[in-house]
Amino acid sequence: MKLYLLDKYIIKKFLGTFFYAVLMFGVVLPVIFDLTEKMDDIIEKEIPISELLLDYYLNFIPYFANLFTPIFAFISVVFFTSKMANQTEIVAILSGGVSFRRLLRPFMLSAIVVAMFSFVLGSFIIPPANERRLAFEYKYMKFNWNRHFSNLHRQIVPGTFVYLESYTQNTGTGFRFTQEKFKGQKMEYKISADYIRWDSTAQTWSLDNMVYRKFNGKKETIRKETKLDTMMEFLPRDFALADDDVEMMNFVELNEFIEKEKSKGSEFIDYYILEKHRRMANPVSNIILALIAVPLAGRKVRGGVGLHIGIGIGISFSYVMLMQVSSVFATEGGIDAAIAAWIPNIIYMVLALFLLEKAPK
Repeated sequence: MKLYLLDKYIIKKFLGTFFYAVLMFGVVLPVIFDLTEKMDDIIEKEIPISELLLDYYLNFIPYFANLFTPIFAFISVVFFTSKMANQTEIVAILSGGVSFRRLLRPFMLSAIVVAMFSFVLGSFIIPPANERRLAFEYKYMKFNWNRHFSNLHRQIVPGTFVYLESYTQNTGTGFRFTQEKFKGQKMEYKISADYIRWDSTAQTWSLDNMVYRKFNGKKETIRKETKLDTMMEFLPRDFALADDDVEMMNFVELNEFIEKEKSKGSEFIDYYILEKHRRMANPVSNIILALIAVPLAGRKVRGGVGLHIGIGIGISFSYVMLMQVSSVFATEGGIDAAIAAWIPNIIYMVLALFLLEKAPK
């Protein structure tokens, strides 16, 4: 596709304003606010400056910037398009015989470039960066971090099922443990214990008040142990995987992990699917919000740039709020996680089509 002078002019305006917005609102301001919030911990724990800069902020910046890339792109388009409208540049372009659809081309090309950049960044570059950032946070900021899970059901391997009434991740301790092994429709054995504890040094499980029942046709063999240290087919991460762990997986690893968790019957599968589709939906929203921004800011109004930016900020906040609401519906409200991740884009795509229909031709 040949780029003409008009295309190059708009693409330069789009990308230039976008990267300036990312620098100011995705880098400088977040770092200042975050540094202010963590200053007491930095001084109290005597955190080395090299670790703070290289392990934390070097990896914090791309994570935060990519999270709000659609908002930065939307505000950027609103800003420079509104300036073009108020300087009657858009009127001159349309009066010169350029159709509104043709005018959209450089905007869409720029938005697609930003979307592709956002997808690669969020799916393959940021996950390993998150590993270093989160390691820093756990080392200095989250030393009391803990998670507690209830009523866990897992299929460890085909035919082998595990149940825990409760599990505490920090101590690696489970309460009321049961493991059942099936061959077809018949149960081969059942293991139950009051408590199960993980020994990270020996890499074994310790079972308290263990009862082992083996079935051979109508014959049943029972074995009891007050305490038993043994290796099992599962590890602590099979019971409790922190949300942060998913953020460290690239797109390929996340897909493979989701398939494994489906076979285990994980109750957190909706969250993992939501994370997968969010990584795809977030880049696409750059294109949709750009489609909204052009007709929104392309008309000259009395309020000028300020009015357009005010409306743009309002739409941006409503988009972020809708993303949060849809996430809650996916994890708590029973809505399909894949659909929930795309709900904001679907709604705002309808708004974009409406504005494009009403845009000045």
